[in-house]
Amino acid sequence: MATKYEKLQDELKKSPARWLVTGVAGFIGSNLLETLLKLNQQVVGLDNFSTGFQHNLDQVRELVGKDQWQRFSFVEADIRKLADCRSACAGIDYVLHQAALGSVPRSIDDPILTNENNLSGFLNMLVAARDAEVKRFVYAASSSTYGDHPGLPKEEDKIGRPLSPYAVTKYVNELYADVFARTYGFKCIGLRYFNIFGRRQDPNGAYAAVMPKWFAALIRGEELFINGDGETSRDFCYIDNCVQANLLAAVSFDEAALNQVYNVAFGERTSLNELFLLIRERVAEVVKEAAKQEPEYHDFRPGDVRHSLADISKAKNLLGYEPQFSVRAGLDQAAAWYIEHLR
Repeated sequence: MATKYEKLQDELKKSPARWLVTGVAGFIGSNLLETLLKLNQQVVGLDNFSTGFQHNLDQVRELVGKDQWQRFSFVEADIRKLADCRSACAGIDYVLHQAALGSVPRSIDDPILTNENNLSGFLNMLVAARDAEVKRFVYAASSSTYGDHPGLPKEEDKIGRPLSPYAVTKYVNELYADVFARTYGFKCIGLRYFNIFGRRQDPNGAYAAVMPKWFAALIRGEELFINGDGETSRDFCYIDNCVQANLLAAVSFDEAALNQVYNVAFGERTSLNELFLLIRERVAEVVKEAAKQEPEYHDFRPGDVRHSLADISKAKNLLGYEPQFSVRAGLDQAAAWYIEHLR
């Protein structure tokens, strides 16, 4: 029996709509673009290349082919400028808002820049999308919103105090979306991402996520390190699961599903020590020297929570979310991509 997501994909192929993906040149944004174009959708993409890359768009163009690529229009613009947001939202049916400055350490280093992008930019997008009368506004929320709440698994209605400026901005995003829903009748859905990983996630830079950094280090024979003792755990979620959640949230017609926030994860906890062994095992199948590499252990990182695990029952029940890739299955896919592109 076909899943709700499979049925949705069939429906979208028959009925193209106009989508806006902000942060389209980034990791998650480019994967949303790839899927939407393969489903014959019309897509406008907005990015200022502060953390996104032209090569991500180039890879999507190669994957989808000439005909589907012609359905894409790119706008180099900045969500911190309301006029740019208004221009991008004109004539759009669905907004998938991914543009933001991620990374807890970056926000600790520069809270003002994080605030400008993640709060002022977010509010600009809300206003522009509301005024353009888009059908749905789906935005990237974050598991960092749970802060210091100790409970596991994480349930959407139980949060603690934020542990970083980044977490503050993502929580305020949820508050703004709720106010716009109640005040203006604007239809929003927030997706609290839990450690998304996969193809086109950047391994370079001071604020790169742990998984692509480890892939790169193992493939290139470079040093790698683990913050803390390695028993810190996360709910790692493969990118295709994240794409599924975005599309389901955008076109859900269940009124009970609207104006909510949802955990987007797989629902399984993996320690950093376990993750290292899983990545090393896959890389070593091709790069034999990787089997000998061992990590260095550094101090715990400020602003990090010790353990994270999502309860995804709400997304399953109200959106029909059914993650198709476990951590191990996702790592199989990710390893093949990183070995091809970094070796």
